[in-house]
Amino acid sequence: IPLNDLAMSDSTRLSVVEIFKRPQGMLIVTGPTGSGKTTTLYACLSQLRSETKNIVTIEDPVEYKLEGITQIQINEMIGCTFATVLRAVLRQDPDIIKIGEIRDLETAEIAIRASLTGHLVLTTLHTNNTVATITRLMDIGIPTYLINSAISGVLAQRLVRRLCDNCKVESKVPDDLSSIIDHHGLPKLTSHYSSTGCPKCFNTGYVGRVAVYEYLPMSQSFKRLISKNVSEEDLLIAAKSDGVNFLFDDAWNKVKAGITTAEEVLTKVPLDYYDLRV
Repeated sequence: IPLNDLAMSDSTRLSVVEIFKRPQGMLIVTGPTGSGKTTTLYACLSQLRSETKNIVTIEDPVEYKLEGITQIQINEMIGCTFATVLRAVLRQDPDIIKIGEIRDLETAEIAIRASLTGHLVLTTLHTNNTVATITRLMDIGIPTYLINSAISGVLAQRLVRRLCDNCKVESKVPDDLSSIIDHHGLPKLTSHYSSTGCPKCFNTGYVGRVAVYEYLPMSQSFKRLISKNVSEEDLLIAAKSDGVNFLFDDAWNKVKAGITTAEEVLTKVPLDYYDLRV
């Protein structure tokens, strides 16, 4: 899947592509299992592929075959872990390394060292949002100065069902949905999209899924707060001040555009930190 085919906002996509122009650094994609992280990383790799670049992936398992890229599958049963394979891979001097997942301190430390010594590292974590990724790394023992030096950006994502274009209809916002919107203080909707179901979508009203994204750039002011070991809530407030669009912001924009429904977003996308007061 080309990066341009992912449903990223222009600003998010441009921020990610900007990281690719650097000779070193780390992009972390985060979200729960089944949130589309691997698909996003493969889209990044297809954007990065070139005859002049030595790209290696370390995966569990290898989900798609990519031409021109060395793909290695780990096997923990025989001691072939992310950390041991990563050590071996670094001896081959790759330009770009995709690590399927950071599961422990050892893998995190080697990955961060790699991103500081002339390698571009792409990897994933299981956290709820971009800021939680930073606090997770701090919690497992990565010093704040290494987090600030190594990480170029963090991308969080979720998947929501996409409305069927064939039977999608626009109508007035139902009263019960208006009440929920008012209760949570969400931006008002001028119209409501829903699908009645048709043969094309097997009468479900939905066809496929679409990702919603949250991108955290590592601004200097944000790094200073990380150095001070402030709380996750303070980091979230700082991210909002920096203009970060949270997962719910991106999801709600896709509701307004008729790509998905408010009902789908309210059940799949976390609202817990959306209404932080800056």
